[in-house]
Amino acid sequence: MISTTHIFGIILTVSLLLFVSWWSGRQVKDARSFMTGGTSGSWMVSGALLGTLAGGQSTVGTAQLAFCYGLSAWWFTIGAGLGALLLGLVYAAPLRRSGCTTLLEIVGREYGRKAETLGSVLFLAGIFISIMAQVLSSSAMIGSLFGIPMVWASVIGALLIMLFVLFGGIRSAGASGIIKLILLYFSSLAAGVVVWHIGGGFSGLRESIDGICQLPAVSELNALPDIESIHHRYGSMLARGAMKDLGGCLSLILGVVSTQTYAQCIWSGADTSRAKRGALLCAFFIPIIGAACTLVGIYMRGHYITAEEWDAMQKAGETIPAGVGIIAHSAQAFPQFILNHLPDWLGGIMLGTLLINIIGCGSGLSLGAATILVWDVYTNISARFKWKDGRLTTLQQTRLSIVGLLMVAVLATLIFNGSFINDLGFLSLGLRAMAILFPLSFALWMPGRFDAKRVLLSMPTGVVVMLLANVLSLPGDAVYYGLIASLSVLLIKKRCID
Repeated sequence: MISTTHIFGIILTVSLLLFVSWWSGRQVKDARSFMTGGTSGSWMVSGALLGTLAGGQSTVGTAQLAFCYGLSAWWFTIGAGLGALLLGLVYAAPLRRSGCTTLLEIVGREYGRKAETLGSVLFLAGIFISIMAQVLSSSAMIGSLFGIPMVWASVIGALLIMLFVLFGGIRSAGASGIIKLILLYFSSLAAGVVVWHIGGGFSGLRESIDGICQLPAVSELNALPDIESIHHRYGSMLARGAMKDLGGCLSLILGVVSTQTYAQCIWSGADTSRAKRGALLCAFFIPIIGAACTLVGIYMRGHYITAEEWDAMQKAGETIPAGVGIIAHSAQAFPQFILNHLPDWLGGIMLGTLLINIIGCGSGLSLGAATILVWDVYTNISARFKWKDGRLTTLQQTRLSIVGLLMVAVLATLIFNGSFINDLGFLSLGLRAMAILFPLSFALWMPGRFDAKRVLLSMPTGVVVMLLANVLSLPGDAVYYGLIASLSVLLIKKRCID
Protein backbone atom coordinates (compact mmCIF):
# COMPACT_ATOMS: atom_id res chain seq x y z
CA MET A 1 0.00 0.00 0.00
CA ILE A 2 1.11 3.53 -0.70
CA SER A 3 2.06 5.45 2.43
CA THR A 4 2.31 9.12 3.36
CA THR A 5 6.07 8.89 2.97
CA HIS A 6 5.62 7.53 -0.55
CA ILE A 7 3.32 10.41 -1.46
CA PHE A 8 5.68 12.99 0.02
CA GLY A 9 8.62 11.55 -1.92
CA ILE A 10 6.63 11.52 -5.16
CA ILE A 11 5.47 15.12 -4.76
CA LEU A 12 8.95 16.32 -3.77
CA THR A 13 10.66 14.61 -6.72
CA VAL A 14 8.09 15.67 -9.31
CA SER A 15 8.07 19.26 -7.98
CA LEU A 16 11.87 19.47 -8.15
CA LEU A 17 12.01 18.29 -11.76
CA LEU A 18 9.11 20.49 -12.87
CA PHE A 19 10.80 23.49 -11.23
CA VAL A 20 14.06 22.78 -13.06
CA SER A 21 12.09 22.43 -16.31
CA TRP A 22 10.42 25.81 -15.74
CA TRP A 23 13.63 27.52 -14.65
CA SER A 24 15.52 26.29 -17.71
CA GLY A 25 12.63 27.26 -19.95
CA ARG A 26 12.98 30.93 -18.93
CA GLN A 27 15.97 31.08 -21.28
CA VAL A 28 13.79 30.21 -24.29
CA LYS A 29 13.32 33.34 -26.42
CA ASP A 30 12.31 32.00 -29.84
CA ALA A 31 11.05 28.93 -31.67
CA ARG A 32 14.47 27.62 -32.69
CA SER A 33 15.88 27.67 -29.15
CA PHE A 34 12.63 26.07 -27.95
CA MET A 35 13.13 23.21 -30.40
CA THR A 36 16.90 22.71 -30.52
CA GLY A 37 18.51 24.62 -27.65
CA GLY A 38 21.83 25.07 -29.40
CA THR A 39 24.10 25.72 -26.39
CA SER A 40 23.95 22.46 -24.42
CA GLY A 41 26.98 20.69 -23.02
CA SER A 42 27.58 16.93 -23.09
CA TRP A 43 25.62 16.22 -19.92
CA MET A 44 22.70 18.36 -21.09
CA VAL A 45 22.61 16.44 -24.38
CA SER A 46 22.83 13.15 -22.50
CA GLY A 47 20.09 14.26 -20.12
CA ALA A 48 17.78 15.20 -22.98
CA LEU A 49 18.44 11.90 -24.76
CA LEU A 50 17.96 9.81 -21.64
CA GLY A 51 14.88 11.83 -20.73
CA THR A 52 13.22 10.79 -23.99
CA LEU A 53 14.71 7.29 -24.41
CA ALA A 54 14.33 5.94 -20.87
CA GLY A 55 10.57 6.33 -20.70
CA GLY A 56 7.77 3.98 -19.79
CA GLN A 57 8.97 1.30 -22.22
CA SER A 58 12.52 1.24 -20.84
CA THR A 59 11.46 0.99 -17.20
CA VAL A 60 7.89 -0.14 -16.51
CA GLY A 61 7.67 -1.90 -19.89
CA THR A 62 11.00 -3.69 -19.47
CA ALA A 63 10.02 -5.00 -16.03
CA GLN A 64 6.67 -6.13 -17.49
CA LEU A 65 8.37 -8.00 -20.33
CA ALA A 66 10.88 -9.57 -17.90
CA PHE A 67 7.95 -10.76 -15.79
CA CYS A 68 6.71 -12.63 -18.86
CA TYR A 69 9.95 -13.52 -20.73
CA GLY A 70 12.90 -13.06 -18.38
CA LEU A 71 16.29 -11.91 -19.63
CA SER A 72 15.13 -11.25 -23.21
CA ALA A 73 13.43 -8.09 -21.92
CA TRP A 74 16.88 -6.50 -21.76
CA TRP A 75 16.98 -6.15 -25.58
CA PHE A 76 14.84 -3.02 -25.45
CA THR A 77 17.42 -0.95 -23.58
CA ILE A 78 20.35 -2.67 -25.29
CA GLY A 79 18.85 -1.58 -28.61
CA ALA A 80 18.26 1.92 -27.28
CA GLY A 81 21.89 2.13 -26.14
CA LEU A 82 23.22 0.88 -29.48
CA GLY A 83 20.95 3.36 -31.26
CA ALA A 84 22.37 6.22 -29.18
CA LEU A 85 25.88 4.94 -29.95
CA LEU A 86 25.17 4.91 -33.70
CA LEU A 87 23.55 8.34 -33.49
CA GLY A 88 26.60 9.82 -31.79
CA LEU A 89 29.38 8.15 -33.77
CA VAL A 90 27.86 8.10 -37.27
CA TYR A 91 24.96 10.53 -37.60
CA ALA A 92 25.79 13.44 -35.27
CA ALA A 93 28.33 15.22 -37.49
CA PRO A 94 26.37 15.09 -40.80
CA LEU A 95 23.13 16.04 -39.04
CA ARG A 96 24.73 19.14 -37.59
CA ARG A 97 26.44 20.01 -40.86
CA SER A 98 23.10 19.91 -42.66
CA GLY A 99 21.97 23.15 -41.01
CA CYS A 100 18.39 21.83 -40.87
CA THR A 101 15.85 21.89 -38.03
CA THR A 102 14.15 18.55 -38.73
CA LEU A 103 15.08 15.22 -40.27
CA LEU A 104 12.30 15.60 -42.83
CA GLU A 105 13.76 18.94 -43.86
CA ILE A 106 16.91 17.05 -44.86
CA VAL A 107 14.84 14.57 -46.86
CA GLY A 108 12.81 17.37 -48.48
CA ARG A 109 15.88 19.33 -49.48
CA GLU A 110 17.16 16.30 -51.41
CA TYR A 111 13.94 14.77 -52.77
CA GLY A 112 11.44 17.63 -52.80
CA ARG A 113 8.50 18.86 -50.76
CA LYS A 114 6.31 15.87 -51.60
CA ALA A 115 8.83 13.52 -49.97
CA GLU A 116 9.07 15.81 -46.95
CA THR A 117 5.30 16.01 -46.49
CA LEU A 118 4.72 12.27 -47.07
CA GLY A 119 7.54 11.38 -44.70
CA SER A 120 6.09 13.73 -42.10
CA VAL A 121 2.68 12.04 -42.20
CA LEU A 122 4.17 8.51 -42.07
CA PHE A 123 6.63 9.47 -39.34
CA LEU A 124 3.95 11.10 -37.22
CA ALA A 125 1.97 7.85 -37.21
CA GLY A 126 4.94 6.08 -35.64
CA ILE A 127 5.85 8.76 -33.12
CA PHE A 128 2.22 9.19 -32.06
CA ILE A 129 2.11 5.52 -31.03
CA SER A 130 4.99 6.21 -28.63
CA ILE A 131 3.24 9.28 -27.25
CA MET A 132 0.23 7.08 -26.63
CA ALA A 133 2.47 4.54 -24.87
CA GLN A 134 3.77 7.25 -22.52
CA VAL A 135 0.25 8.45 -21.71
CA LEU A 136 -0.72 4.80 -21.12
CA SER A 137 2.31 4.29 -18.85
CA SER A 138 1.66 7.47 -16.86
CA SER A 139 -2.04 6.67 -16.46
CA ALA A 140 -1.18 3.14 -15.28
CA MET A 141 1.23 4.55 -12.70
CA ILE A 142 -1.15 7.26 -11.48
CA GLY A 143 -4.15 4.97 -11.48
CA SER A 144 -2.46 2.14 -9.57
CA LEU A 145 -0.85 4.44 -7.00
CA PHE A 146 -3.82 6.64 -6.20
CA GLY A 147 -6.80 4.54 -7.25
CA ILE A 148 -7.91 7.09 -9.86
CA PRO A 149 -10.14 5.88 -12.73
CA MET A 150 -8.39 5.34 -16.06
CA VAL A 151 -9.96 8.32 -17.80
CA TRP A 152 -8.87 10.83 -15.14
CA ALA A 153 -5.46 9.22 -14.73
CA SER A 154 -4.92 9.64 -18.50
CA VAL A 155 -5.98 13.28 -18.38
CA ILE A 156 -3.68 14.01 -15.44
CA GLY A 157 -0.77 12.24 -17.13
CA ALA A 158 -1.29 14.23 -20.34
CA LEU A 159 -1.53 17.51 -18.40
CA LEU A 160 1.75 16.79 -16.63
CA ILE A 161 3.42 16.07 -19.97
CA MET A 162 2.14 19.42 -21.29
CA LEU A 163 3.43 21.32 -18.26
CA PHE A 164 6.80 19.62 -18.48
CA VAL A 165 7.57 20.72 -22.03
CA LEU A 166 5.33 23.67 -22.98
CA PHE A 167 7.45 26.33 -21.31
CA GLY A 168 10.91 24.87 -21.82
CA GLY A 169 11.15 22.85 -25.00
CA ILE A 170 14.34 20.86 -25.51
CA ARG A 171 16.30 22.93 -22.98
CA SER A 172 13.96 21.93 -20.16
CA ALA A 173 14.19 18.30 -21.25
CA GLY A 174 17.99 18.47 -21.00
CA ALA A 175 18.24 20.31 -17.68
CA SER A 176 15.73 18.13 -15.86
CA GLY A 177 17.17 15.14 -17.70
CA ILE A 178 20.48 15.51 -15.86
CA ILE A 179 18.75 15.32 -12.48
CA LYS A 180 16.53 12.52 -13.75
CA LEU A 181 19.59 10.62 -15.01
CA ILE A 182 21.12 10.76 -11.55
CA LEU A 183 17.91 9.81 -9.75
CA LEU A 184 16.94 7.07 -12.18
CA TYR A 185 20.43 5.58 -12.41
CA PHE A 186 21.03 5.31 -8.68
CA SER A 187 17.47 4.29 -7.80
CA SER A 188 17.61 1.57 -10.48
CA LEU A 189 20.93 0.35 -9.09
CA ALA A 190 19.41 0.35 -5.61
CA ALA A 191 16.49 -1.73 -6.87
CA GLY A 192 18.90 -4.15 -8.53
CA VAL A 193 20.95 -4.51 -5.34
CA VAL A 194 17.78 -5.14 -3.29
CA VAL A 195 16.62 -7.79 -5.79
CA TRP A 196 19.99 -9.51 -5.65
CA HIS A 197 19.96 -9.49 -1.84
CA ILE A 198 16.38 -10.59 -1.14
CA GLY A 199 16.19 -12.84 -4.21
CA GLY A 200 19.28 -14.86 -3.32
CA GLY A 201 21.25 -14.20 -6.52
CA PHE A 202 20.75 -16.11 -9.77
CA SER A 203 20.19 -19.43 -8.06
CA GLY A 204 17.56 -17.99 -5.71
CA LEU A 205 15.75 -16.20 -8.54
CA ARG A 206 15.69 -19.35 -10.66
CA GLU A 207 14.44 -21.42 -7.75
CA SER A 208 11.56 -19.05 -7.02
CA ILE A 209 10.53 -18.89 -10.70
CA ASP A 210 10.63 -22.69 -10.94
CA GLY A 211 8.30 -22.92 -7.96
CA ILE A 212 5.75 -20.42 -9.33
CA CYS A 213 5.78 -21.63 -12.95
CA GLN A 214 5.37 -25.30 -11.99
CA LEU A 215 2.02 -24.60 -10.37
CA PRO A 216 -0.37 -26.52 -12.67
CA ALA A 217 -2.71 -23.64 -13.51
CA VAL A 218 0.17 -21.16 -14.03
CA SER A 219 2.09 -23.68 -16.12
CA GLU A 220 -0.89 -24.35 -18.38
CA LEU A 221 -1.87 -20.70 -18.76
CA ASN A 222 1.67 -19.69 -19.78
CA ALA A 223 2.40 -22.77 -21.94
CA LEU A 224 5.31 -23.93 -19.75
CA PRO A 225 4.93 -27.72 -19.70
CA ASP A 226 8.29 -28.66 -18.16
CA ILE A 227 11.30 -27.29 -16.29
CA GLU A 228 13.35 -26.97 -19.49
CA SER A 229 10.79 -24.62 -21.04
CA ILE A 230 10.76 -22.54 -17.85
CA HIS A 231 14.54 -22.22 -17.84
CA HIS A 232 14.57 -21.29 -21.53
CA ARG A 233 11.91 -18.62 -21.19
CA TYR A 234 13.40 -16.89 -18.17
CA GLY A 235 17.11 -17.64 -18.56
CA SER A 236 17.68 -17.08 -22.29
CA MET A 237 18.34 -13.78 -24.02
CA LEU A 238 16.51 -15.22 -27.04
CA ALA A 239 13.45 -16.58 -25.25
CA ARG A 240 11.02 -15.36 -27.91
CA GLY A 241 13.21 -16.62 -30.76
CA ALA A 242 16.42 -15.18 -32.21
CA MET A 243 14.71 -13.47 -35.14
CA LYS A 244 12.06 -11.91 -32.88
CA ASP A 245 14.33 -10.64 -30.12
CA LEU A 246 17.10 -9.44 -32.43
CA GLY A 247 14.48 -7.86 -34.69
CA GLY A 248 13.15 -5.90 -31.73
CA CYS A 249 16.67 -4.73 -30.96
CA LEU A 250 17.13 -3.71 -34.60
CA SER A 251 13.88 -1.71 -34.48
CA LEU A 252 15.26 0.23 -31.52
CA ILE A 253 18.62 0.93 -33.17
CA LEU A 254 17.14 2.14 -36.46
CA GLY A 255 14.26 3.94 -34.77
CA VAL A 256 16.59 6.00 -32.59
CA VAL A 257 18.61 7.31 -35.55
CA SER A 258 15.39 8.01 -37.49
CA THR A 259 13.55 9.95 -34.79
CA GLN A 260 13.17 13.73 -34.73
CA THR A 261 13.21 13.89 -30.93
CA TYR A 262 16.65 12.32 -30.61
CA ALA A 263 18.05 14.36 -33.50
CA GLN A 264 16.92 17.50 -31.68
CA CYS A 265 19.06 16.42 -28.73
CA ILE A 266 22.06 16.22 -31.08
CA TRP A 267 21.25 19.65 -32.54
CA SER A 268 20.96 21.07 -29.01
CA GLY A 269 24.69 20.54 -28.39
CA ALA A 270 26.95 23.56 -28.35
CA ASP A 271 29.19 21.81 -30.89
CA THR A 272 29.57 18.42 -32.57
CA SER A 273 32.06 17.13 -30.02
CA ARG A 274 29.72 17.80 -27.10
CA ALA A 275 26.79 16.32 -29.00
CA LYS A 276 28.75 13.11 -29.64
CA ARG A 277 29.87 12.78 -26.04
CA GLY A 278 26.32 13.31 -24.84
CA ALA A 279 25.09 10.46 -27.07
CA LEU A 280 27.89 8.18 -25.85
CA LEU A 281 27.03 8.91 -22.21
CA CYS A 282 23.42 7.97 -22.88
CA ALA A 283 24.55 4.79 -24.66
CA PHE A 284 26.46 3.81 -21.52
CA PHE A 285 23.75 4.52 -18.95
CA ILE A 286 20.56 3.20 -20.51
CA PRO A 287 21.47 -0.54 -20.75
CA ILE A 288 22.46 -0.49 -17.07
CA ILE A 289 19.07 0.95 -16.15
CA GLY A 290 17.45 -1.74 -18.31
CA ALA A 291 19.41 -4.50 -16.58
CA ALA A 292 18.11 -3.39 -13.18
CA CYS A 293 14.52 -3.22 -14.45
CA THR A 294 14.90 -6.70 -15.96
CA LEU A 295 16.06 -8.07 -12.60
CA VAL A 296 13.03 -6.50 -10.91
CA GLY A 297 10.67 -8.15 -13.38
CA ILE A 298 12.33 -11.55 -12.91
CA TYR A 299 12.13 -11.24 -9.12
CA MET A 300 8.44 -10.34 -9.27
CA ARG A 301 7.73 -13.35 -11.50
CA GLY A 302 9.15 -15.62 -8.81
CA HIS A 303 7.08 -14.12 -6.01
CA TYR A 304 3.81 -12.91 -7.56
CA ILE A 305 1.03 -14.19 -9.77
CA THR A 306 -1.38 -12.12 -11.84
CA ALA A 307 -5.10 -11.83 -11.19
CA GLU A 308 -5.71 -13.94 -14.32
CA GLU A 309 -3.44 -16.70 -12.98
CA TRP A 310 -5.16 -16.55 -9.60
CA ASP A 311 -8.56 -16.97 -11.27
CA ALA A 312 -7.25 -20.02 -13.14
CA MET A 313 -5.89 -21.49 -9.91
CA GLN A 314 -9.21 -21.01 -8.14
CA LYS A 315 -11.10 -22.71 -10.97
CA ALA A 316 -8.66 -25.64 -10.78
CA GLY A 317 -9.12 -25.86 -7.00
CA GLU A 318 -5.51 -24.87 -6.28
CA THR A 319 -4.39 -22.74 -3.33
CA ILE A 320 -1.91 -19.90 -3.48
CA PRO A 321 1.48 -20.84 -1.93
CA ALA A 322 2.62 -19.05 1.22
CA GLY A 323 4.52 -15.83 0.58
CA VAL A 324 3.19 -15.38 -2.95
CA GLY A 325 1.44 -12.09 -3.75
CA ILE A 326 -1.10 -11.11 -6.40
CA ILE A 327 -0.85 -8.20 -8.86
CA ALA A 328 -3.62 -7.15 -11.21
CA HIS A 329 -1.45 -7.23 -14.34
CA SER A 330 2.16 -7.79 -15.33
CA ALA A 331 2.49 -4.04 -16.05
CA GLN A 332 2.30 -3.45 -12.29
CA ALA A 333 5.49 -5.43 -11.62
CA PHE A 334 7.78 -2.44 -11.16
CA PRO A 335 5.43 -0.14 -9.18
CA GLN A 336 4.42 -3.00 -6.88
CA PHE A 337 8.04 -3.97 -6.28
CA ILE A 338 8.80 -0.41 -5.21
CA LEU A 339 5.77 -0.24 -2.93
CA ASN A 340 6.32 -3.62 -1.29
CA HIS A 341 10.08 -4.18 -1.21
CA LEU A 342 11.86 -0.83 -0.87
CA PRO A 343 12.01 1.54 2.13
CA ASP A 344 9.18 4.08 1.89
CA TRP A 345 11.50 7.09 1.53
CA LEU A 346 13.46 5.47 -1.30
CA GLY A 347 10.28 4.10 -2.84
CA GLY A 348 8.72 7.57 -2.90
CA ILE A 349 11.73 9.08 -4.67
CA MET A 350 11.84 6.20 -7.13
CA LEU A 351 8.11 6.36 -7.88
CA GLY A 352 8.40 10.09 -8.45
CA THR A 353 11.42 9.54 -10.69
CA LEU A 354 9.62 6.86 -12.70
CA LEU A 355 6.55 9.04 -13.09
CA ILE A 356 8.50 12.10 -14.19
CA ASN A 357 10.65 9.84 -16.38
CA ILE A 358 7.56 8.72 -18.27
CA ILE A 359 6.27 12.28 -18.41
CA GLY A 360 9.64 13.58 -19.65
CA CYS A 361 9.77 10.98 -22.41
CA GLY A 362 6.23 11.87 -23.46
CA SER A 363 7.14 15.55 -23.50
CA GLY A 364 10.18 14.96 -25.70
CA LEU A 365 8.19 12.87 -28.17
CA SER A 366 5.40 15.45 -28.20
CA LEU A 367 7.90 18.20 -28.92
CA GLY A 368 9.38 16.19 -31.79
CA ALA A 369 5.96 15.50 -33.30
CA ALA A 370 4.88 19.14 -32.93
CA THR A 371 8.10 20.32 -34.58
CA ILE A 372 7.36 18.12 -37.59
CA LEU A 373 3.76 19.35 -37.75
CA VAL A 374 4.79 23.00 -37.75
CA TRP A 375 8.03 22.96 -39.76
CA ASP A 376 7.29 20.17 -42.24
CA VAL A 377 3.55 19.67 -42.64
CA TYR A 378 2.00 23.08 -41.97
CA THR A 379 4.80 25.06 -43.64
CA ASN A 380 4.68 22.96 -46.81
CA ILE A 381 0.88 23.02 -47.02
CA SER A 382 0.86 26.80 -46.47
CA ALA A 383 3.40 27.30 -49.23
CA ARG A 384 1.51 25.06 -51.64
CA PHE A 385 -1.85 26.75 -51.13
CA LYS A 386 -0.25 30.18 -50.67
CA TRP A 387 -1.86 30.78 -47.28
CA LYS A 388 -0.99 34.07 -45.68
CA ASP A 389 0.82 34.03 -42.36
CA GLY A 390 -1.56 34.11 -39.42
CA ARG A 391 -1.23 35.95 -36.17
CA LEU A 392 0.30 33.00 -34.35
CA THR A 393 4.08 32.80 -34.14
CA THR A 394 5.91 29.54 -34.87
CA LEU A 395 6.49 29.07 -31.15
CA GLN A 396 2.76 29.46 -30.44
CA GLN A 397 1.91 27.04 -33.25
CA THR A 398 4.30 24.48 -31.76
CA ARG A 399 2.83 24.78 -28.29
CA LEU A 400 -0.74 24.49 -29.58
CA SER A 401 0.28 21.43 -31.60
CA ILE A 402 1.59 19.78 -28.43
CA VAL A 403 -1.74 20.39 -26.69
CA GLY A 404 -3.68 18.97 -29.63
CA LEU A 405 -1.47 15.88 -29.93
CA LEU A 406 -1.85 15.03 -26.25
CA MET A 407 -5.63 15.49 -26.31
CA VAL A 408 -5.86 12.97 -29.15
CA ALA A 409 -3.41 10.66 -27.33
CA VAL A 410 -5.69 10.60 -24.28
CA LEU A 411 -8.63 9.51 -26.44
CA ALA A 412 -6.51 6.83 -28.15
CA THR A 413 -5.24 5.56 -24.79
CA LEU A 414 -8.78 5.04 -23.54
CA ILE A 415 -9.55 3.00 -26.66
CA PHE A 416 -6.37 0.88 -26.65
CA ASN A 417 -5.79 0.59 -22.89
CA GLY A 418 -5.24 -3.19 -23.13
CA SER A 419 -2.10 -2.88 -25.27
CA PHE A 420 1.33 -3.92 -24.02
CA ILE A 421 3.65 -0.96 -23.47
CA ASN A 422 6.73 -2.48 -25.10
CA ASP A 423 4.76 -3.79 -28.09
CA LEU A 424 3.75 -0.20 -28.80
CA GLY A 425 7.38 0.89 -28.42
CA PHE A 426 8.78 -1.70 -30.85
CA LEU A 427 6.07 -0.92 -33.41
CA SER A 428 6.53 2.83 -33.10
CA LEU A 429 10.30 2.83 -33.55
CA GLY A 430 10.15 0.37 -36.42
CA LEU A 431 7.58 2.46 -38.29
CA ARG A 432 9.68 5.61 -37.84
CA ALA A 433 12.66 3.82 -39.41
CA MET A 434 10.55 2.53 -42.31
CA ALA A 435 9.33 6.05 -43.04
CA ILE A 436 12.62 7.90 -43.37
CA LEU A 437 15.73 5.80 -42.57
CA PHE A 438 16.89 5.15 -46.14
CA PRO A 439 15.90 8.54 -47.63
CA LEU A 440 17.59 10.32 -44.70
CA SER A 441 20.78 8.25 -44.90
CA PHE A 442 21.08 8.56 -48.68
CA ALA A 443 20.42 12.31 -48.49
CA LEU A 444 23.26 12.68 -45.97
CA TRP A 445 25.88 10.44 -47.62
CA MET A 446 24.77 9.79 -51.21
CA PRO A 447 23.13 12.99 -52.47
CA GLY A 448 22.02 13.07 -56.08
CA ARG A 449 22.07 9.27 -56.49
CA PHE A 450 18.38 8.33 -56.14
CA ASP A 451 15.29 9.31 -58.10
CA ALA A 452 12.72 11.23 -56.04
CA LYS A 453 9.85 9.12 -57.42
CA ARG A 454 11.46 5.93 -56.13
CA VAL A 455 12.00 7.53 -52.74
CA LEU A 456 8.34 8.59 -52.62
CA LEU A 457 7.28 5.01 -53.36
CA SER A 458 9.70 3.36 -50.94
CA MET A 459 8.57 5.32 -47.88
CA PRO A 460 4.94 4.12 -47.68
CA THR A 461 5.91 0.67 -49.00
CA GLY A 462 8.12 -0.04 -45.98
CA VAL A 463 5.51 1.21 -43.53
CA VAL A 464 2.62 -0.75 -45.12
CA VAL A 465 4.62 -3.98 -45.43
CA MET A 466 5.77 -3.78 -41.81
CA LEU A 467 2.22 -3.20 -40.62
CA LEU A 468 0.95 -6.15 -42.68
CA ALA A 469 3.71 -8.42 -41.41
CA ASN A 470 2.81 -7.41 -37.86
CA VAL A 471 -0.92 -7.99 -38.35
CA LEU A 472 -0.36 -11.34 -40.11
CA SER A 473 2.21 -12.45 -37.49
CA LEU A 474 4.71 -13.54 -40.14
CA PRO A 475 7.79 -15.50 -38.95
CA GLY A 476 10.56 -13.44 -37.36
CA ASP A 477 10.00 -9.75 -36.80
CA ALA A 478 7.97 -7.35 -38.94
CA VAL A 479 10.90 -4.92 -39.21
CA TYR A 480 12.80 -7.28 -41.54
CA TYR A 481 9.95 -7.33 -44.06
CA GLY A 482 9.60 -3.56 -43.97
CA LEU A 483 13.33 -2.98 -44.49
CA ILE A 484 13.56 -5.42 -47.40
CA ALA A 485 10.49 -3.95 -49.11
CA SER A 486 11.62 -0.34 -48.68
CA LEU A 487 15.18 -0.98 -49.86
CA SER A 488 14.01 -3.12 -52.79
CA VAL A 489 11.89 -0.29 -54.17
CA LEU A 490 14.90 2.03 -53.98
CA LEU A 491 17.42 -0.35 -55.54
CA ILE A 492 15.61 -2.45 -58.16
CA LYS A 493 15.06 0.36 -60.65
CA LYS A 494 17.00 3.18 -59.11
CA ARG A 495 18.33 5.84 -61.41
CA CYS A 496 21.93 6.67 -60.74
CA ILE A 497 23.23 10.10 -61.64
CA ASP A 498 26.98 9.93 -61.95
